[in-house]
Amino acid sequence: MGDKIPTKDVSIHEPDASDSSMMFTGDEAIKSRDKIQVRAVTGQFTKFRKIGGWLLFIMFFGTSWVNWNGHQAVLWDIPNRQFNIFGITLWPQDLMLLSMLLVICAFGLFAITMFAGRVWCGYACPQSVWSWIFIWIENKVEGDRNARIKLDKQPFSLRKVGLRLTKHALWLGFALLTAITFIGYFTPIREFVVDVFTFNIGGQALFWLGFFTVMTYLNAGWLREQVCIYMCPYARFQAVMFDKDTLIVSYDEERGENRGPRKKNADPKELNLGDCVDCSLCVQVCPVGIDIRDGLQYECISCAKCIEACDNVMDKVGYDRGLISYTSEHQQKGNDWKLFRPRFVGYIVALTVMFSALMYNLVTLIPVDLEVDRGRGANLFRENYKGDIENSYNIRIMNKSQYDQVYTLSASGFENLSMIGETTIVLKSGEISQVPISVVVPAANLSSRSDPIYFKVIAESDADITKETESRFMGPRR
Repeated sequence: MGDKIPTKDVSIHEPDASDSSMMFTGDEAIKSRDKIQVRAVTGQFTKFRKIGGWLLFIMFFGTSWVNWNGHQAVLWDIPNRQFNIFGITLWPQDLMLLSMLLVICAFGLFAITMFAGRVWCGYACPQSVWSWIFIWIENKVEGDRNARIKLDKQPFSLRKVGLRLTKHALWLGFALLTAITFIGYFTPIREFVVDVFTFNIGGQALFWLGFFTVMTYLNAGWLREQVCIYMCPYARFQAVMFDKDTLIVSYDEERGENRGPRKKNADPKELNLGDCVDCSLCVQVCPVGIDIRDGLQYECISCAKCIEACDNVMDKVGYDRGLISYTSEHQQKGNDWKLFRPRFVGYIVALTVMFSALMYNLVTLIPVDLEVDRGRGANLFRENYKGDIENSYNIRIMNKSQYDQVYTLSASGFENLSMIGETTIVLKSGEISQVPISVVVPAANLSSRSDPIYFKVIAESDADITKETESRFMGPRR
């Protein structure tokens, strides 16, 4: 290229997101869409994306293999209706805690979006991370962007077929690994992996394995940016959470226009040009195929690849960096950026309160459930041959721990109280037992027609596993 800046590559048509012909209107939009061949780029934001991707990989592929006290640390056991997470077992009656977790995640996403736009999508979203892995595989097998474009235009040959088969085989292999890991969160992964590779899985497991493999292969290999643009609801409502201090990827139009190529040492002012050399690299590196120079667009996932590409070009031509940058509307107008805005502070406060409440509930969660129902006989009480008053109860005990337990049942609230029935209950993990109990109290110890009585269960293996509940003891009118 000599001393000239690379000019715009017109060998393929790059879709213009501002063009009305590219609006999603059905078949017409599908026909006008070109395949996006993403160009590789390096920079500080690439390092952040790699960190986010590796953290997601470690969490996803590693957590399912972690054991906690002899059990799989994270397991959603649907047949037994329980969710095990690092020694804590949640049951359908604990659905409020799971709902609270989802609300916390939603508020966290709102806060992140208000702070820096769609950075979740650009740095840690599974769709983005898996798409980048598939693009990386594609790049290693078929070559860089220009090589892939040339390969697409070539007629089919043994080389082209071999490269395509290799690429798709690697895609399917990674998709299969993803599917096995995902299913491993719903069934014990160690047994499942052995069953898969010994071809000893049932029809239902085989269906789900194939389903998640195919969906991963299609989403990350074929659909890619279409998931972000057309299928993800977040793209549609993200702007509602923006304000004038939200950091977004923006092009400095005042500095960049007019665009155009020029010799390396030319003075752009003499040529009536801005700093943008119109090399189109910001478009070539964009995973969703937009031109950030057309302004803020809902398709943008804030991955900052265009920032890195533009900064690299600015370094080569000797201009200042930042023609494309993370900035806010206030900063673009020359005002100071404000971090602590009322709505953002409100999100942080709400997150802190909800997270603290969730942690408190999880820490104080007791892995045993105790319910007491009064007997459904015709009489509220019975007087025995000694003149003592007897009440009957149905005691329901559930073992919510991951281990078999032996519980001791007791009652209190009266002097000289006695119990008739089974007071030592053995329960397997997740098992529920209905225990009929009669409580006898001397009539002289009753102070009214209805007095409180307290039932308590204690696990023999751990005195901290205990639950107490209140009921009523009925007697004759005084």
